[in-house]
Amino acid sequence: MKLKKLLNKPAFKIATNIYLLILTGFVIWMLFFDENSYLTHREFNKEINELETWIEYHKNKIATDKETIKKLQDSIELERYAREKYLMKKENEDIFIIEFDTLKK
Repeated sequence: MKLKKLLNKPAFKIATNIYLLILTGFVIWMLFFDENSYLTHREFNKEINELETWIEYHKNKIATDKETIKKLQDSIELERYAREKYLMKKENEDIFIIEFDTLKK
């Protein structure tokens, strides 16, 4: 008697509809198990964002380097750069390196 009541309920009829079962299986397959699943696409999108950030970083770095190269075409600027970055000096010249303590007490 209980089985007949269960079989006659509309929710049971909808849940056991063959088209709904096939559609549910297809959606689950496409979302989780397929080669082009949602999870795979999400990982690819994350990787694309990381690579775009990496590209932007390198474009900025190239622009900075081009600007530095342009500045170094001048001999005075080249000499200043060599003195500051590589601690080079002329003959009969002393270099004093001054470091500032930035810790607040």
